[in-house]
Amino acid sequence: MSEEKVLGFVGLGVMGGPMCANLTRKSGLPVIVYDARDDALASAVEIGAERASDLADLAARVDIVFLSLPSIAQVEEVVGEILAAPRHPAVIVDMSTSDVTRTRELGEQVAAAGAVLVDAPVARLRQAAVEGTLLITVGAPEGLFATLEPHLSCMGSDIVHVGGLGNGQVVKILNNMVVFQNVNALAEAMAIGRTAGVDGRLLFETLQLGSADSFQLRKNAMGTLVPDEFPEKAFPTLYAIKDLALALQLAEDGGLTVKGAQQTMELLEATRDAGYELNYYPVMIKLIDGRG
Repeated sequence: MSEEKVLGFVGLGVMGGPMCANLTRKSGLPVIVYDARDDALASAVEIGAERASDLADLAARVDIVFLSLPSIAQVEEVVGEILAAPRHPAVIVDMSTSDVTRTRELGEQVAAAGAVLVDAPVARLRQAAVEGTLLITVGAPEGLFATLEPHLSCMGSDIVHVGGLGNGQVVKILNNMVVFQNVNALAEAMAIGRTAGVDGRLLFETLQLGSADSFQLRKNAMGTLVPDEFPEKAFPTLYAIKDLALALQLAEDGGLTVKGAQQTMELLEATRDAGYELNYYPVMIKLIDGRG
């Protein structure tokens, strides 16, 4: 698989768009793209990608296809169309955040069609997707990982092989679970600090000097909770609920009770129900401080 000549990319959204742009610019290989939105396709073509007329057209032309889609439901649908094409790629790489059990079941269907499914979900913020500095956790056979790593390195700075199919999703899902709980704790600290008369920015700048420091404090909290800005074109509350639900399902499957994650889920669901489903999920602070 080290001599594949053509790459494919499906899903040119908030994360997929810049990821595909980096793959196109850095891989040195032709990249065929498909998305349901004409504007997203046009943007990809502007930087050198080639447009597929539909998924069957893409499947016929590529050796490896990368997917960046909202959920496992869309992944299953797209993979089904790819496999139904007269000719399909040998390797399908799902870079979405997807259900672990359904990912492994889909892998069996892909194998039955003579191809291989790899999970390689991404972590870090959209800016990292733009800069090509994502963390990518990969579930794949060792030899195939070695083949894919140069392509994945076009999109990420940290590419980690974490075992077989589904393990990439497990690590990504747990990463997000910790992130959401961290932001929950920071939002609570902000609300308490302000109520007690401490300026929010001063509070977080000081916490960065101590053992409470974290990436989420320095990047997420300072960028959203301090200015109290939660735009819609970011990682919305609905996405956070979806990802945390995957972590809670893993816990349930393992017979575990995780009360911290459950509490954060309840807060996210209340945030959604208050009308903030499309806002960047740290908007949860409005429920904590009584503005929701």
